[in-house]
Amino acid sequence: MRDINYILNMIPHRYPFIMIDKVVEESKKHIKTLKNVTVNEPHFSGHFPEKPIMPGVLILESMAQSSCLLILNYIDNPDKHLVYLSKVNHLRILKNVIPGDQLVIKADLVQHKMNSFKFNAICTVEDEVVAKSEFLATLVKK
Repeated sequence: MRDINYILNMIPHRYPFIMIDKVVEESKKHIKTLKNVTVNEPHFSGHFPEKPIMPGVLILESMAQSSCLLILNYIDNPDKHLVYLSKVNHLRILKNVIPGDQLVIKADLVQHKMNSFKFNAICTVEDEVVAKSEFLATLVKK
């Protein structure tokens, strides 16, 4: 298990765009992370403030950041690289994510060619799938 300090050391994202809180499982081709969704996050004051939901694009960002950690954890000199989201396929938002939910993000590396990585990711809340996507990420030197 890896905490927020590890995450902040590995990826360049900072408040308010850090979309994962903890790594709970990882291998060379799989990662499982958590995002605790709280009403204090800045997007809730403007995104349906009467009935706040987490924006789908931020759910996708949590999948991308989780996958980024997977890539950076297994390359040489991760501090000399950045990972960019380069293509999204088949994104499905199936259920609203609301304050108080704990988003569980599971990402699997499907394919790796040169500096391109293909992932399948699924987000769940209380074991119910709330989002899923297939996407590509590209590794670049800083």
